Amino acid sequence: MTDEYLEAMADDFEKVITHLKKELATIRTGRATPQLLENLNVTVASYGSSMPLNQLASITAPDARMLVVNAWDKSTLGDIERAIQSARLGLNPSNDGQIIRVPVPALTGERRQELVKKCGAFCEEARIRGRSVRKEYNDTFKAMENDKEITEDELKSLMDRVQKATDANMASLSEIAEAKEKEVLDV
Repeated sequence: MTDEYLEAMADDFEKVITHLKKELATIRTGRATPQLLENLNVTVASYGSSMPLNQLASITAPDARMLVVNAWDKSTLGDIERAIQSARLGLNPSNDGQIIRVPVPALTGERRQELVKKCGAFCEEARIRGRSVRKEYNDTFKAMENDKEITEDELKSLMDRVQKATDANMASLSEIAEAKEKEVLDV
């Protein structure tokens, strides 16, 4: 029975890591990546509703300083261009009637430091989520011990396993954030 809880805990920790990766993908580095526009930052008002950009077009990065948006329906190019401009990403798209080119400017040193701080803030939020997962499962196992479903020795063993999983999760979060910070600082 406790194995089910441990599997659920592993899934919860994986969700924390996945969420951090998604958050960090929204941070612009010095190079162009399709994730800049794909991660639901850019919603396009088209066909009478708002849709994520990746449902209306393909996004590619032919080189380190350029994104190319190729709309499946050319009549939406104007809407896509306006959405990219209004997304406040500091990007200035140009529409030639067939595709939209989005040059990605180099980051200043000051802006890089701001983005590193933002990476740290996202990582700290993820650590807080990880600690809440640990608390949730420790409380669950303590309640099971109080209800005499498990012994005191089993409780200690389970809490050790929860702590080891938490430590591994925290290490993964730190590695992911450090890699992103390095990417941001890489000129």
